[in-house]
Amino acid sequence: MAGPATGPSGHGQYGDETVRFNPTGSPADHGAGSAAGSVPSGRGLCVVVAGGGTAGHIEPALALGDAVRRMMPEATVVALGTERGLESKLVPARGYPLELIPPVPMPRKPSPDLLKLPLRVRSAVRDTRAVLSRVGADVVVGFGGYVSLPAYLAARGRVPIVVHEANARAGLANKVGAKFAAAVAAAVPDSGLPNAKVIGIPLRESVTSLDRQALRAQARAHFGLHPDAPTLLITGGSQGARSLNTAVSGAAGALSRAGIGVLHAYGPKNSVAVQAIPGTPPYVAVPYLERMDLALAAADLVLCRSGAMTVAEISAVGLPAVYVPLPHGNGEQALNAVPVVDAGGGLMIKDDELTAQRVIDTVLPLLLDRNRLATMASATAGSGHREAADVLARIVLRAAGR
Repeated sequence: MAGPATGPSGHGQYGDETVRFNPTGSPADHGAGSAAGSVPSGRGLCVVVAGGGTAGHIEPALALGDAVRRMMPEATVVALGTERGLESKLVPARGYPLELIPPVPMPRKPSPDLLKLPLRVRSAVRDTRAVLSRVGADVVVGFGGYVSLPAYLAARGRVPIVVHEANARAGLANKVGAKFAAAVAAAVPDSGLPNAKVIGIPLRESVTSLDRQALRAQARAHFGLHPDAPTLLITGGSQGARSLNTAVSGAAGALSRAGIGVLHAYGPKNSVAVQAIPGTPPYVAVPYLERMDLALAAADLVLCRSGAMTVAEISAVGLPAVYVPLPHGNGEQALNAVPVVDAGGGLMIKDDELTAQRVIDTVLPLLLDRNRLATMASATAGSGHREAADVLARIVLRAAGR
């Protein structure tokens, strides 16, 4: 079963550039299965993508799948994932087959689970290797996270590997995969992966081709928003963010009285209670945004986390944002937003400084300043990479010998 074709292939500034391959991952090192000539006659290309867990790993993988299908409609794209990841919902909804493998979470601290890690990895690699053989994989493309590590280890020496790093700092799985990959790509410079080609983050075509002004009326009608009021979009990523939820719901009354509409994606496991004020623009709260393209078209400003995927989508469509980085991990969320903030396309607020009063003092006046919003929109649009999915697809096809 192949993924959906979504339109003609696009060609951008990266189309004629040479892709740099790591010598240790050249097709000659991958055995007979990696050479173009070894593909059985009459069988189309099979691309296996590995990027489960969160939307930040899954969406770039699916965007790549769409781009591969635009360039080679007969190709098959198969996704690897686990039962507990968000991919169990997102991948089938986009029309792609999903092959399940055991999860291999990496303990952040020394614990008894760390002792079980080798056995878990071995089991996951064995199952993943069986999947690659069954679907006839010609290339494996990993996007980081706990699905990618067993995919890299299973493919090593058998199937060409391409690694894409979305974050400003590479994670463990991609650092491992990059050591024996045929090609390595990254969203931003200095990700920590050697010889990585900087291409941005693959985004779905519905985002990269988005005309916000043309869709504005339709988008606001879709969500039940006021057609003309300045509108704030709040999103904490696929799981929501409690600090954003608390601050914005606490400022809801002030936003409404100022004539500001709100579209708030609070997360499937969270809840938000806001009392409506008659005669003011609606405050629309939803657990998850199935149509992010329409949400971006409806908004004048976004208050959000700064995961790599979030920053990439917002930048690609030229939407101003106030970023509140997640204060965990290795600090990559703050680093993801720095280029946009430095360019003048966004502001940054620390998570522990985001309060209802800060929303009232900073976000509210920004929404009422149309000139400043327009200036920020121009700045953020200049920092986006709309062509990344097609660029990565060409890298993948070359790694597969096509």
